[in-house]
Amino acid sequence: MTSLAAWIMVWALAAAQPPSRAAGAVVTVPKPGPMDLCPVCGMIVSKYPNWTATVVWKEGRVHHFDGAKDLFNYLLRLPKYAPTRSAKDLATVAVTEFYDLRVIDARQAFYVVGSDVLGPMGHELVPLATSADAEEFIRDHHGRRVLKFADVTLQMLQEVDAGRDSPSR
Repeated sequence: MTSLAAWIMVWALAAAQPPSRAAGAVVTVPKPGPMDLCPVCGMIVSKYPNWTATVVWKEGRVHHFDGAKDLFNYLLRLPKYAPTRSAKDLATVAVTEFYDLRVIDARQAFYVVGSDVLGPMGHELVPLATSADAEEFIRDHHGRRVLKFADVTLQMLQEVDAGRDSPSR
């Protein structure tokens, strides 16, 4: 997928449902079952409740992820992971907020990359409810930058995965 196509996909995902909740508002999604697998990496999601991200489709099907990084990989590669779906079919996209472990609207969250905090799959996008929380997290955990939902690209995910945005670099 070209970077322009990926950007258009992110924009479509962000616009697919107008924000109806304040930043950091709690959303309700089903919890992963004991054998629910991440559709991107195949890990058992319930082993990592502090990192769980979830997609709920309008017809009710649910997919859980072991972190925001795999959630974004899935969303930015829908033709690979969900070829019969499109962003307009999404009902809810949720992430687990780092500090208080609330499940919040992923479209409204702030994501810190390049910190010293590792998720289940290594370097991770760390979801936070507010800009102030993100700035505090950057100070406390040597984060590099804050992103919003529409800022995340496949190239950026590859850099995070490779650790090129980590504090040791």
